[in-house]
Amino acid sequence: MKQYEYLAKGALREHGIPIPPGRLVNSPEDAYEAVEAIGPAALKAQVLVGGRGKAGGIRFANTPEEARETAKAMLGMDLKGYTVERLYAEGKLDIEREFYISVTTDRNKKVPLVMASLAGGVEIEDVDDSQIVRQWVDPRVGVLPYFGRELAQRLGLEGVLAREFADLVVKLYQIYREKDAELVEINPLAVVDGHLVAADARLNVDDSALFRHKNLELIDEGSEIEQKVHKIGLAFVELDGDIAIMANGAGMAMATVDAIQYFGGKPANFLDAGGGASVEPTAQALDVLVSMNPKVIFVNIFGGITRCDDVAKAILQVKNTTGIPVPLVVRLVGTNEKEGVRLLEEAGISAYSDMAPAAERAVELAGEGRS
Repeated sequence: MKQYEYLAKGALREHGIPIPPGRLVNSPEDAYEAVEAIGPAALKAQVLVGGRGKAGGIRFANTPEEARETAKAMLGMDLKGYTVERLYAEGKLDIEREFYISVTTDRNKKVPLVMASLAGGVEIEDVDDSQIVRQWVDPRVGVLPYFGRELAQRLGLEGVLAREFADLVVKLYQIYREKDAELVEINPLAVVDGHLVAADARLNVDDSALFRHKNLELIDEGSEIEQKVHKIGLAFVELDGDIAIMANGAGMAMATVDAIQYFGGKPANFLDAGGGASVEPTAQALDVLVSMNPKVIFVNIFGGITRCDDVAKAILQVKNTTGIPVPLVVRLVGTNEKEGVRLLEEAGISAYSDMAPAAERAVELAGEGRS
């Protein structure tokens, strides 16, 4: 789960990492008061996307009046598909140099990884590999002061900057561990008046660890449709096609997307209904697919923990309440398959037992397919 910049900056501040003075802005008057208090500031759109500056999501204001007018223009604007609802007013910095520093998880080595570079201020993917210093962490030991000193030395830092950098690495790793983070990043890590200041920050918390962070501000990511499905507790990604998909299990959902594309169709989404999802959340998810106004809905279930009769009941619940106004293709096989098929057939809905012909039929009904 990604955190907005102002929340990531709050975590840095709690651990003693220097950040510029800043205030959350919810209205033009908030922006006026913020700049009145902290002086010339950058107004930063609080959206969970990169490249805000190039997209017009970071603007500067030297006076309270200018801040008010800038906030009026920014609040409510569309930024890469997201509506800007909040800004973060942050003191303007006179930056001398920009570095990069992050702590993440190396999934191949299965240990934490600290990455640093003297080339900050740009996406790390755009930095030449030769300019990036990587240092892996032994989780049994953690990051002690010597670790930060070694990293600073490898970067060629000296004096005050080397000492501050070494201390910052230790604190950044503490945040990584305490927050169960997937990523803690400062980019750029700015040099201002000869000292290090976190000019921007990212904090991504592992979704699986949220139960340990009850006070963490939950953030709904993605489109309105994605948010609806996530609230049900299912995995969903919106795509740009017109054949809506529901399958059980991430592997099955990906295979379904591949099958639709193989036969020349365009998937509208990835939806993993999970193993063992009961009737109600399955029906709610199907309702969401209906609301997407696709050309076809393709339900692909291989029942293990998931019961085919529960899926059938969910389909019938939606059909008998809100209705399913587009063609529906169902593939149903596995646990309680006979009962599920019987329920559907009584309602005039046929079910396939094999995925390939079902996927091909969904593509045909969408008027697509190979030419």
